[in-house]
Amino acid sequence: MKVSVILSTYNQPKWLEKVIWGYECQSYKDFELVIADDGSGPETIELINRYKQNTALNIVHVWHEDRGFQKSEILNKATKASQGDYLIFSDGDCIPRQDFVATHISNAKPGFFLSGGYFMLPAETSSAITKEDITSGRAFQTKWLYSNGLKRTYKTLKFTTSKILQKLLNGLTPTKATWNGHSSSGWRKDIIGVNGFNEEMQYGGQDRELGERLVNCGIIGKQIRYSAVCIHLDHKRGYKTKESISKNKKIRQETRTTGRTWTPHGIEKTEEAIRS
Repeated sequence: MKVSVILSTYNQPKWLEKVIWGYECQSYKDFELVIADDGSGPETIELINRYKQNTALNIVHVWHEDRGFQKSEILNKATKASQGDYLIFSDGDCIPRQDFVATHISNAKPGFFLSGGYFMLPAETSSAITKEDITSGRAFQTKWLYSNGLKRTYKTLKFTTSKILQKLLNGLTPTKATWNGHSSSGWRKDIIGVNGFNEEMQYGGQDRELGERLVNCGIIGKQIRYSAVCIHLDHKRGYKTKESISKNKKIRQETRTTGRTWTPHGIEKTEEAIRS
């Protein structure tokens, strides 16, 4: 099957470059990397063009004009531009471990979507990571993380490479298998079938609403929180507002209570959605 990894980004070229390094050293290499760019400026565009010419990765850059936080819209455009039968979604500030893509692929099954995990790093640790730290795997080892600003925490269990422990933790976690923007995947036909992401929604749970429509269609979420791991680099969220979070909560509640499986504000637009 053809595989596409779709990354969202916006004006974070230093973080995006570290993420690209992570995809360069994936153990599973037969995928295209589609960068869903929500209106970044020249520095990000120059970075992507440079890597398109100087890496073995098959990079596709999907860009639209900056109109504020429009992640759902650019993800829909990137989904439409992608060639994969199976689509893995993450963010341009999340560095994948070397087995990230392979883990998503090995767990892919018809009738399911996958819910992966992430580990949030502090600013000091995020800045300290070099290309060598990523390619060597040090950036995913607790010894290196603790020596570079991370405070000790039980959450580093996410970095276990034991398949047995990963399976146990995936089964024991009380966290639901939701669609997470930093690490989730599903079949193209299923994502197109629910019309992609709801473009009415700005920041705050907009990714999860897609998963809730998939569930309403009978697609089951499978937990791989401790298997498909990426490290989330620290940054400010100027686009986070109480208004967008409140609006999104209402939309998600309606999706769950009505059993809605399709959004008119998705990849394809109804006339009513266009007018609104």
